[in-house]
Amino acid sequence: MLIKLIVVLAYAAVIVLIGVIGYKRTKSFLDFFLGGGKVGPWLTAFTYGTAYFSAVLFIGFAGKVGWAFGLSGLWIALGNSLIGVFLVWWLLGNRVKTASTKLKAYTMPEYLDARYDSSFLKIFSSIAIFIFFVPYTAAVYMGLSYLFEVNFGIQYWQALAFIAAFTGIYMVMGGYKSMTMIDFVFGIIMTVGVIILLWFCLKAGDGISGIVNKLNAIDPKLTSSVGPPGFWALFSLVFLTSVAPLGMPQLLQKFFAIKDKKAIRTGMIASTCFAILITGTVYFVGALTRIFLDPVNNPAAFSDTVPRFDALMPELLRTVIPQSLSVVMLLLILSASMSTLAALVLISSSTIARDLYLSLIHISEPTRPLYISYAV
Repeated sequence: MLIKLIVVLAYAAVIVLIGVIGYKRTKSFLDFFLGGGKVGPWLTAFTYGTAYFSAVLFIGFAGKVGWAFGLSGLWIALGNSLIGVFLVWWLLGNRVKTASTKLKAYTMPEYLDARYDSSFLKIFSSIAIFIFFVPYTAAVYMGLSYLFEVNFGIQYWQALAFIAAFTGIYMVMGGYKSMTMIDFVFGIIMTVGVIILLWFCLKAGDGISGIVNKLNAIDPKLTSSVGPPGFWALFSLVFLTSVAPLGMPQLLQKFFAIKDKKAIRTGMIASTCFAILITGTVYFVGALTRIFLDPVNNPAAFSDTVPRFDALMPELLRTVIPQSLSVVMLLLILSASMSTLAALVLISSSTIARDLYLSLIHISEPTRPLYISYAV
């Protein structure tokens, strides 16, 4: 517990330090919301990937999909990587950057307004983004609060208040500049974390062949190209989770901020490789819940022999990962969650402050002393 506390406090200190650096480099709304429109490929690649994959994937979704579909859940990883990342970058990256620069649009509602000369689209999209981001953000808050509650023994509401306050502090300090630098750190933590996770799962399962044999013994369909729920269920999940990024403002916003076409090409490759590693590992490990967990030895993951899907992955991590490395898994899930949370908060706050408030009262963009109001 002491080691976890020290590591998390050090983690928080690094984030605050980066927030201070971002604050010193932020002088306008363009800096605050888009990093000056000159963010490099690697920062953009990591901030895109970390915003796309959150604790919802690591804690609940991977366990549920892995338990139900087995190894065929890897099709979802492939779809997320090739469609949700590579295709989005290839199809929209340069187009969004070029159009947003030409139209001088900082946000998606502003882009719709300028592109189609429709103030209605601007107001409607602003309201829609804010309303639908509320449950999305709440889900991430819940996952993080549950993580802190389990690992530190504090009450749920205390964890929720701490996370909300902490995220607000570093977002207010430096906006997108801070977020991209912090997401780069988050991305490195996630990369190291999933490599460690994959290594110990392969070791505990006696390698790929041992894992395949064990899953075959449980149900041969768990190692087939389509898992037990069937083709249409699998196709629906691939489609739902992979096509959505084509219209997710917290991801498309990354292209508003990237430097140029050359940066987009580099970022596309880097972000796709990151996605393949993260999703491939997580969905593969999710299938191993069938091997490593059972109601007798892991009662916390079951309710009367019925799996509790939100508890499967945390229980698997506790079972497979050595206690000495459990803090790395904590940072892995924490990083995945906070990066997504920061992206959601930045988009929804700018929607209210700029697209609605400033548009309705018709005042010009505030100068530096007032830019913090966008995050508030």
